[in-house]
Amino acid sequence: MRHLSRFSLLRSRRLHSIPFVRSSELPSVQSVPRFRSVRHASPFSGKFLLTSFQNTSVARSYTSEAADDLKESDQATLVGDIFSKFEDSSDIRREIELHKVAVNHDWVLKELRGLGASPDVAMKFFGWVSGTNGEFLSSKSYNSMLRILGTNGLDQQFWDLIEIMKKKGYGVSKGVRDKMLEKYEEEGRNSDIEKLRGIFASGSIDNSEEKICARICRIVRKEIWSEEVEVKLREMNLQFSSNSVTRILDTLASEPAKALIFFRWVEESGLVKHDGRTYNAIARVLGREDSVDRFWKVVDEMRTAGYELEKETYTIVLRRFLDRKMVSESVSFYEFAMGGSHKPSVGDCTFLLKKISVSESFDLDLFSRVVNSFFGNGDGRALTDSMLSAVLKSLVSVGRLEKCNEVLKLMKDTGYAPSIGMQSKLAFKLGSSGLKEQVEELVEASGNDLDHQTWISLIEGLCVAGDLEKASDYFKRMVKKVEGPFVGNAFECLVSLYCRRNRAADACKLMHDCISEHRLEPRHSTFKLLISKLLVQGGFEDALGIVSLMKSHGFPPFLAPFIEYLSKRGTGENAIAFSRAVTSKRFPSTSVYIQTFEALFEARRHKEAQEFLSKCPKNIRDHADVLDLFWHKTKGTVAAVAS
Repeated sequence: MRHLSRFSLLRSRRLHSIPFVRSSELPSVQSVPRFRSVRHASPFSGKFLLTSFQNTSVARSYTSEAADDLKESDQATLVGDIFSKFEDSSDIRREIELHKVAVNHDWVLKELRGLGASPDVAMKFFGWVSGTNGEFLSSKSYNSMLRILGTNGLDQQFWDLIEIMKKKGYGVSKGVRDKMLEKYEEEGRNSDIEKLRGIFASGSIDNSEEKICARICRIVRKEIWSEEVEVKLREMNLQFSSNSVTRILDTLASEPAKALIFFRWVEESGLVKHDGRTYNAIARVLGREDSVDRFWKVVDEMRTAGYELEKETYTIVLRRFLDRKMVSESVSFYEFAMGGSHKPSVGDCTFLLKKISVSESFDLDLFSRVVNSFFGNGDGRALTDSMLSAVLKSLVSVGRLEKCNEVLKLMKDTGYAPSIGMQSKLAFKLGSSGLKEQVEELVEASGNDLDHQTWISLIEGLCVAGDLEKASDYFKRMVKKVEGPFVGNAFECLVSLYCRRNRAADACKLMHDCISEHRLEPRHSTFKLLISKLLVQGGFEDALGIVSLMKSHGFPPFLAPFIEYLSKRGTGENAIAFSRAVTSKRFPSTSVYIQTFEALFEARRHKEAQEFLSKCPKNIRDHADVLDLFWHKTKGTVAAVAS
């Protein structure tokens, strides 16, 4: 059997050095043929100002993220302008070179879809592509042009194009056929209906490129490759093109070995010269677990020949590798793509980093290779907070947050500088996850010099995790470094946690220590919170001490919880201690005494009220409002007993 070498296409992959290959040059603009029947109408020739290479999504980005493309309406305006301004092919060539356009099959289809309402421009564009880049015109392209002609009432051009398509082996698509039959029926054009149906009856579809390609695929699949198979393929009389070869390779995707044999044979036989489309097609077929060595050989060969990886190829192969958990191969493929002219986008890098983060075994070396490839490609890209945030989310999802410091260090080594917001987010996640070792690593990496927002987030995270000792320790370290009212946020969070753990007394001690040693300025709300919790947890004396601190910081005493406490379980001695604590003078105002008496009477604690009164200063015992209150309350009690 000839071509036995086609069965042994193995490769020892070398990815340590990926050569830079320039993009293939655009073909020069040539004179464009005209359709015989369009001589006096709009010729199928023309010039088209191509969209900028840098702004072409297919050429530039490997994800669906928005590029800086011109809006389609703006592109259509440019198309109209260029065809009205220029007729000479040299002018067109100058515009093409000026905009560094990468012409390809997808781009042609996209432009035709946008020119549906401009048949004259569409015909000139189609004619220009036919004359200069005919390999990018497929059956889909011809059918797109056919739809434009038919729906815009250009009947003669419509039928002429069908004849050209038949000679090329292209059939009229079902969509175009149905659309035109509907139009003809609405207009009562029975003769055109019969004519269009006759085209199908005469075998237009059976002899289309699609059908011939399908028969070729059946032969290749069914039979073992041999000279007899090659003869059968030649007898198909198909004019092999980039489009037809791509179609066949796509259909043979489930038979990678046979697809590669066909790929080699069709060029070695002189039937076609492989280009970027065919190389990408075979790469998509071979990009799988059972033929990965052949895949690397082909893509290296493709780049050496000057062709680049297409968006579709990168996306399909990468996802296939990742679906099969071929993470190492995925990273190598990313490095390969980054070594070309059309580099994967920022979103592609983030996507791959996330996949590495959730893989079965986290490999920091693979992570590093992706980061270094992204950062070192020379186009000025930089790692961002959003990328780190996405990676952190992935690590959290698989319980690997402890790896975050390694990831952060690696990213910093390539020049990444996390924002304060990002550092705060990381500190909170580490603290709230109870990762004490990683928290300490983060603090030490900063030289114990975190910004105040990160300190606060760290302490709040530790509070969420319920680690009071660590939270207190870091708070004391924080107040040595940071000053300002924002420190109160973290302290209130810490006090709240102590109180929820029924440790209000410890929170009270911490407050005294921080105020005396570090001049802490607690919030008014923190004082009030701590007083309330101390009284609930039996810390009456400590609560009175906090009242003194409140007054020294310029806040008014917090009376309500004390009065409630005294009314329910306080003693006369407690009431006197309270009344003395809430004022800086020798005795408080009469109103405080009256509020306390009223609360005791309301709670039916007359004995305690009398005890409190007996210990009050003489001016309070003789005060008219106090005497009046006791007279009414005592009278009411006697009346209630008498009844």
